[in-house]
Amino acid sequence: MQAELERAAELSVVLTERPRHATELVTAAIDGGYEAVVVYSGDGGFNEALNGLTRDVPIGFLPGGGTSVLSRALGLPKNPVHAARRLADSIRTTRTRRITVGRVNGRRFAFAAGVGLDAEAVRRVDRMGRTDEGKRPADLAYALAVIRSLASYRGHMEPVLEVKGFGRAAFAFVANGSPYTYARRLPLPIAPEAHFEDGLDLVAPVRVRRRSLVPTALSILAGHARGRHDTLYGHDLDRVEIVCDAPMALHADGEDLGDVVEAVFEAERAAVSVFV
Repeated sequence: MQAELERAAELSVVLTERPRHATELVTAAIDGGYEAVVVYSGDGGFNEALNGLTRDVPIGFLPGGGTSVLSRALGLPKNPVHAARRLADSIRTTRTRRITVGRVNGRRFAFAAGVGLDAEAVRRVDRMGRTDEGKRPADLAYALAVIRSLASYRGHMEPVLEVKGFGRAAFAFVANGSPYTYARRLPLPIAPEAHFEDGLDLVAPVRVRRRSLVPTALSILAGHARGRHDTLYGHDLDRVEIVCDAPMALHADGEDLGDVVEAVFEAERAAVSVFV
């Protein structure tokens, strides 16, 4: 990968040593006058890097995680060497794309965030641990975790949060792009109309019944929520405000942000320039 990138630019390589270190490294690089940033990581590292951008510097994402949703959604191959070759060409020709990023309670996210069931699934994946290379369980783990989280409620979930301007729901997905994640090679769109150039999309099932558990889960993961009478749906939104009846789990790009009673999602339109 390094050799591929060095074809296009002078390269300095730094390694993360702890959680949130990527945020510090990106900020330091930008403050030091570097003209571009490339991150080799999974989605957690991508998220940290986005939160380190203090000015408008183009950034690239090389897939190094179990799923690497962001880089794949931006059209890069899953193989990191092949992706580096593509990025090197983009850097050399300054081929970039401006994308919207989301922000929830002050923290940026690139493609997905959620309250409740979604974030609980993220925690289930985190409990599975990581490989020796530091990678989380790959692709299929998240989809299975969503189904297991639904099953943990014995297939019955009532409205426990308020989405201002939309109504009450059992949990909420907020998407900045599509797909929301992958199950191996299969994209799981959840909010299929979400695009990196638009605002945020909302998918929030009002309730889940035991008799409809499996079809509800499959419908959500396949991106067929719009038009369902039992699901709140919003497209191209600038702001989503959620108030929970009790503390609920929150995540951004698969990073657990703890429990909250309020979550404010905002779209930063055309905020970031990415190599494509």
